[in-house]
Amino acid sequence: MGNLSELSSVTDIMAAQTADALKNLKVKDPEAVIASAAAAKSSENGNAAEAEDSDDDEDEKGANGEGGTDGAAKKKRKRKKKTKKAGGANPTKQSSPPRVLLSTLFPSGEYPIGQEVEYMDENLYRTTNEEKRHLDRVNNDFLQEYRQGAEIHRQVRQYAAQNIKPGQSLTEIAEGIEDSVRALTGHPGLEEGDNIKGGIAFPTGVNLDHIAAHYSPNAGNKTILSKDNVMKVDFGVHINGRIVDSAFTMSFDPMYDNLLEAVREGTNTGIKEAGIDVRMGDIGAAIQETMESYEVEINGETFPVKCIRNLNGHDIRQWEIHGGKSVPIVKSNDQTKMEEGEVFAIETFGSTGNGYVRDDYETSHYAKRPDAPNVPLRIASASKLLSVINKNFGTLPFCRRYLDRLGQEKYLLGLNNLVSSGIVEAYPPLVDKKGSYTAQFEHTILLRPTVKEVISRGDDY
Repeated sequence: MGNLSELSSVTDIMAAQTADALKNLKVKDPEAVIASAAAAKSSENGNAAEAEDSDDDEDEKGANGEGGTDGAAKKKRKRKKKTKKAGGANPTKQSSPPRVLLSTLFPSGEYPIGQEVEYMDENLYRTTNEEKRHLDRVNNDFLQEYRQGAEIHRQVRQYAAQNIKPGQSLTEIAEGIEDSVRALTGHPGLEEGDNIKGGIAFPTGVNLDHIAAHYSPNAGNKTILSKDNVMKVDFGVHINGRIVDSAFTMSFDPMYDNLLEAVREGTNTGIKEAGIDVRMGDIGAAIQETMESYEVEINGETFPVKCIRNLNGHDIRQWEIHGGKSVPIVKSNDQTKMEEGEVFAIETFGSTGNGYVRDDYETSHYAKRPDAPNVPLRIASASKLLSVINKNFGTLPFCRRYLDRLGQEKYLLGLNNLVSSGIVEAYPPLVDKKGSYTAQFEHTILLRPTVKEVISRGDDY
């Protein structure tokens, strides 16, 4: 009887330990783990995975006890733990819509290289020159920030191009793109200063037909995309102020194909001609020659494709979408040269109208001027709004929807005061004549010491 009593006591102790172990088991829904992994940073994911491995090891040790029925239950729970481990692994491909943090898909921190193009003529030596190769290597952080932004742009725009359909509102289209960019950069932009670290570089342009640029819907806009529209989609991504600026045009009727091809080839010509020591006027002449060799037939009427002569490409600086240099898209006498280390947005616009744009419609785009004067503001709402702009956008462009999103109210008086004081620049929509159609294509290029890198190039354009 004494031995039976000891055995009973041991059994009771083991049963209590088993009950405690079962209470501590952490069984998760695999789908929830996947969703969690998609929202977390790669380093955090790695730590979480190690913690789960440790939990599994402890649970497996606790499950090696005796007893028929209890042992079976423990084995069943152990199998569930294995399922959880598999589900908790980092995603290996982008979701639809894009919501997986890009750094999760590239845990090494090395992002895809853009299209590399060797320099020509007297700059050909740069490709193999050891000094230039050294300069390229010391720029690695700069390059990885740009390549990360470019890969985000590719993934977001390719999803957008496949899923934008007639019947959607412009607000739905713009916000869908912006939500994807924020998710992939890991910067929702709601906390003070977060948008300056990364995310949306400027408001998403959804420009229809004769509207060439700078149109983004304000709150309450009810415009619906139709199958007859030609829409320019222009958006930017930035990582640490390194802005990737790229745009494309989409239509739903092959009647417009020649217009789109003319402008796409105009942009490709500009990219081909661009390089260190190249003069801006020469690039513009080559673009114009290419684009204006096209014509397009729309509803039985033939139109020459014209370059929009008062729209240009531009250089890009850190946190500044428009630097001090312009890249014309028509022939000019501009002798300004491109220089090593500079970043340019090569963008071209074609039109079936006048080939000239003017301001029209309600303004949505604004940006604080880099050279903003330090002037007294007599309207309290202007001072308050300027503080919000400084803390959330700096010199990056923003729109009224972004201010709404931050919870700002009744700010128009203050915003107009900042504009009239020369602190903030307003960018109204730019339009050609009504009834005409315009198209745009754009890429960002880096003039590296060794090669020209078309950072935003993709399989789509």
